[in-house]
Amino acid sequence: MNERRIETIRERLLDALEPELLEIEDESHLHAGHAGARDGRGHFRVTVVSHAFGGASRIARHRLIYEALGTLMETDIHALTIQAFAPGEI
Repeated sequence: MNERRIETIRERLLDALEPELLEIEDESHLHAGHAGARDGRGHFRVTVVSHAFGGASRIARHRLIYEALGTLMETDIHALTIQAFAPGEI
């Protein structure tokens, strides 16, 4: 199930942000038994390097990612750890 989720997350972020680098990790196994894990949604970590983040604040970068993911935040993702960089920042 989470492999499909990862692929959907990947597609949405690629389409919206055209990143130079995109890494997605499923951390759901680290949260087994956690109250938020009971609803079946996953815990993920994303690292995104995109020109879309140039000059944007950390909050603005996170908003761009949340906008790209849309309803996945309500249906498939319980928790999301974000690392968002413009090219040259890492």
